[in-house]
Amino acid sequence: MFDKKAKSYTDLLGKTNRIVEGTTIKGDIISQADFRLDGELIGNFQSSGKIVIGPAGSVTGDIVCKNADIEGKFNGKIQVTEILNVKSKASIQGEVSVGKLSVEPGADFSASCAMKTNIKNLMPNDGQQTQQKTS
Repeated sequence: MFDKKAKSYTDLLGKTNRIVEGTTIKGDIISQADFRLDGELIGNFQSSGKIVIGPAGSVTGDIVCKNADIEGKFNGKIQVTEILNVKSKASIQGEVSVGKLSVEPGADFSASCAMKTNIKNLMPNDGQQTQQKTS
């Protein structure tokens, strides 16, 4: 009557990877799970989850992910499909493409930024605003 499917070992751990302070990785990381980086990554990172770069963490390379919280250093190109949270002690250099952006006062945000939204563009012809009629 109450058949419960046994959870796998990774489900029980919450599916979060962690690289601790004092660890340096040279190369690319691809992960389906969330990731916390307190060490150093020299390379690219790709995830369908969230990356957290802690206060001691740094990334030199490109990041593609769903959500990101950055408190450490980042230098490169980052694409976040949902929300990028930049904490007050963070340092961001490079190119940023986000759905939504939150930057706390005190953060070093020296990057070009493009916000990608799912909202339809209502100004298709030479900047002239048009209204869409609904029936």
